Amino acid sequence: LFFSDFTEMMRALGYPRLISMENFHTPNFMLVSEVLLWLVKRYEPQTDIPADVETEQDRVFFIKAVAQFMATKAHIKLNTKRLYQADGYAVKELLKVTSVLYGAMNTKGVERADLREEDYGKFKLDLGSKVADLKAARQLASEITSKGAVLYDLLGKEMELREARTESIARPLEINEAEKVMKIAIDSVLEQVQKTKDMLNNVALDETNLEAKIEKRKLELERSQKRLQTLQSVRPAFMDEYEKVEEQLQKQYSSYLEKFRNLTYMEQLLDDHRRAEQEMFE
Repeated sequence: LFFSDFTEMMRALGYPRLISMENFHTPNFMLVSEVLLWLVKRYEPQTDIPADVETEQDRVFFIKAVAQFMATKAHIKLNTKRLYQADGYAVKELLKVTSVLYGAMNTKGVERADLREEDYGKFKLDLGSKVADLKAARQLASEITSKGAVLYDLLGKEMELREARTESIARPLEINEAEKVMKIAIDSVLEQVQKTKDMLNNVALDETNLEAKIEKRKLELERSQKRLQTLQSVRPAFMDEYEKVEEQLQKQYSSYLEKFRNLTYMEQLLDDHRRAEQEMFE
């Protein structure tokens, strides 16, 4: 039943090719990918999904991209495994998308028999942009509400502020008070300038101290390097004895390896002999 519904809906939506049940008796990924891409373009024409499905990796990427697009834009959850099978189970997943498009077309009062190819542009859905516009409208509405509340509070204080503003404007300007305020401001600026100069002097002093410390560390490094070279050039007193002992140890190790190999070989022969006697006894 869903095969006939799918073919009927695709024909009503204006799919250019004729689809029958025989197309999905065997896996037909090329047809499924073509239908998916057509449905995506039908849903949002500006969508840029690569149509290359030659390799297995390209097919997996294509199916994931289409499923992600439908989940984010149309809130349609598709089973990617069934789509990749490209058989009858894939038709059930395709039917989810075609049902949404077909229902949207019918809500606009369009009859399937009257659809013509040149009228497809009238029914292209752009739900993604509408959802974005809805979110923007909600955000603007919340901002307008908050700004209106702030403006209402400010207007409520206007009566008190108006009296204080009028009083301040009507009061004559006193020269002595203005000079006093200006003098305080000038003293504050001069104090800030002096602090800045002191900080610059301290920076120069710190720079001199750091240069002296760096020079001192360089001299210590040179002395340490000279001492290291001297120690490396001196041969330790016990070095001759150490080399003789190391040579003897190498000989002992070679002898140990030979005896160990012989012992392992003899143990293997003994095990073989015991096994042969056991077999003869049995």
